[in-house]
Amino acid sequence: MSNPRVRFAPSPTGYLHIGGARTALFNWLFAKQNNGKFLLRIEDTDLERSKEEYVNQITDALKWLGLNWDEDIILQSKNNSRHQEMVSRMLKDGTAYKCFLQKDELDKLRRESEKKKEVFRVPRTYRDLPVEKEKELIKEGKSFTIRIKVPDGETEFNDLVYGSIKVQNKDLDDFIIARSDGSPTYNFVVAVDDADMKITHVVRGDDHLANTPKQILVYRALGLDEPIFAHLPMILGSDKKRLSKRHAATNVQEYKEKGFTPKVILNYLSLLGWNPDSDQEIFNENDLVKSFQFQQVQKKSAVFDEKKLLWISQQHLSEMNVRDLMNEIYALSPGWGDGLEWDYLKEVVKLIKDRCKTIKEVATMSELFFTDKIDYDPDLLSKTFNNESIAIIKDFHTALNTVEDWSRVELENIFENIMEQHEVVIGKVMKPIRVALSGIPFGPGIFDLILLLGKDVCLRRLRHTLSEIE
Repeated sequence: MSNPRVRFAPSPTGYLHIGGARTALFNWLFAKQNNGKFLLRIEDTDLERSKEEYVNQITDALKWLGLNWDEDIILQSKNNSRHQEMVSRMLKDGTAYKCFLQKDELDKLRRESEKKKEVFRVPRTYRDLPVEKEKELIKEGKSFTIRIKVPDGETEFNDLVYGSIKVQNKDLDDFIIARSDGSPTYNFVVAVDDADMKITHVVRGDDHLANTPKQILVYRALGLDEPIFAHLPMILGSDKKRLSKRHAATNVQEYKEKGFTPKVILNYLSLLGWNPDSDQEIFNENDLVKSFQFQQVQKKSAVFDEKKLLWISQQHLSEMNVRDLMNEIYALSPGWGDGLEWDYLKEVVKLIKDRCKTIKEVATMSELFFTDKIDYDPDLLSKTFNNESIAIIKDFHTALNTVEDWSRVELENIFENIMEQHEVVIGKVMKPIRVALSGIPFGPGIFDLILLLGKDVCLRRLRHTLSEIE
């Protein structure tokens, strides 16, 4: 396990998926833990769907998460000549052959197998075709693919998550390594690229488990060193189906825009499939590097739970110092708090941060301290105010107007007097005043809120509330 070389190999056909970020994280943790190298390869051979903007987005997302790679990025499309060279080598060595079976022939054979309810296997019609016959078919203009000669026996490998896995080679077709247009296929180029990059461990999602025996056969046919494999459990939505937009946001960029910090995302992703065998759920980067073990990665699929993500985010926010949190807010909303004193902004953040789950929530809630006038939700007003609560607001306004000592003690006295006068508990006083002053039914401690807003702002908001409800 010392000095491993691992890689993350996304396709630039979309934004970095949250599942891809989890794969990148587990690769990165394993490399850091064992003094290894974490490499990035962009698998951009799908020329129609691959876009430069997605390459940039993927790399930006990885940098934002702090998952920095150790060597230059490899673009798979730049390796085409190498792939072609290795295909030719297999033909020369006799470990691959030209197959002249046409699509319509294969479709017909497949339909016949379905009618008989048999498992379809591609016939090896051209596997041992004499060279002269092959030349004749090429001269006739007949197209061909190139297929590997799958040997007899079985293919076995030891997976760091799933343990020993055996596949009977008779259950595998002589799969295509190069299409009729000459372009090599996924399972072939991945094996060649991993070998050229000297990858020691291939860590990826378990949706690739079926590909692994095929890639091992390519390694063996070319005489290349085989890496060690580790397949990670799939990430599912709450309905136990593959994670999609109907469950939650699915790409890293969306979570960045929602106001989650990189530390929160890494912490949560680490728990999708990895069980640290302890009660600890809040991890920083160093904790993860020290604690992560493939032996603790579970085989069963992980379920994405946005409520758990929000809880983890709230724990991190509560531990974050105010200056760092303010820097995160500025990064998300560069115009936040324009024109206001730094010390005042700091007091606002200090007051509300423990009651927020994301950076965006902090930025949004802090706005109530930046304006004189609040736009109230009509439904909230109708639910909050009746004759009794209106009377409480009026009495509070009157009392506040006469206050000279702006202190917590004086505010507590006012609340006690109102409670006695109206014969109500403190909640009956606190709720309407909170809604009047903040426009929301929750938030920081009521006395802290009043003191930070200041007497003049509180009086203006109380008057505004009364005009709205009357």
